[in-house]
Amino acid sequence: MAAHDHHKGFSMHVGKPGLIRGRSWPTHLWLWIAMLTILFPLLYAALISTQTNAEIFRFQLTPGSGLSKHFDQVWNDRGLDRLMLNSLIQATIITVAKTVLSLLAGLAFVYFNFRGKWLVFFFVLITLMMPTEVMILALFRIVSDLGWKDTMAGLTVPFAASATGAFLFRQHFANLPRDLSEASQIDGATPLQFLFKILIPLSWNVIGALAVIQFVFVWNMYLWPVLIISDQDKQVVQVGLQGLQTIDTGLTFGPLMLAALLVSIPPAIVFLALQKPFMAGFALSADK
Repeated sequence: MAAHDHHKGFSMHVGKPGLIRGRSWPTHLWLWIAMLTILFPLLYAALISTQTNAEIFRFQLTPGSGLSKHFDQVWNDRGLDRLMLNSLIQATIITVAKTVLSLLAGLAFVYFNFRGKWLVFFFVLITLMMPTEVMILALFRIVSDLGWKDTMAGLTVPFAASATGAFLFRQHFANLPRDLSEASQIDGATPLQFLFKILIPLSWNVIGALAVIQFVFVWNMYLWPVLIISDQDKQVVQVGLQGLQTIDTGLTFGPLMLAALLVSIPPAIVFLALQKPFMAGFALSADK
């Protein structure tokens, strides 16, 4: 009886994983459907980027004959390489500046005691509720008075600080053990030494998450560059895409789709490079 029970229990144990696997195929099917639904616009844009207008209107489902011509039009004739370089410089400067200033703000709000600290933090939080469009005219006047129109300083300095980043690092540092600060003070470390040797090594996930968000935000910026930059050689890529809607004789879909795909590559690379800290920084991953 004991042997029979053991055998019966063993059979049930073996059968359960098979039963679970048998029931999991609908989940995988829905995941595949969801993935293909998300990828379809990208795949369709890639197909359109190779086709001429005539091939597009024929609803051709195979790659077309215009890829090399479209690439020459957007990369050489319309200077997409220059536009992407301008955006890359702008996004890098703003991302680095926001990360550094956010780290310093988080350090001050958590580890320093000064009068009005909570009032200052309250005003920082208030700015989170104010979209850029609300302040755009005031920013434009200030930048114009400083003589920063058509300059990289005009593109980057107004966005060098981030209330979101300050709040993010403030919350992160507040959750770290207070013993770290006390031990650092006993060892005679300065605040900056404490920041670079203790806090930053414990904050790479948050830094990576903030860097991805800010880089993508700046890369997609449109309204501010339109207002502050009039020299097309200094313009950014999102504004440049607007001019790609008409090439030669009129509306051309192929070059526009190709340019959109090329423009999406840098933020995709940044996300892939910082994917692990991004996911961990927002507690979306099991890794700690």
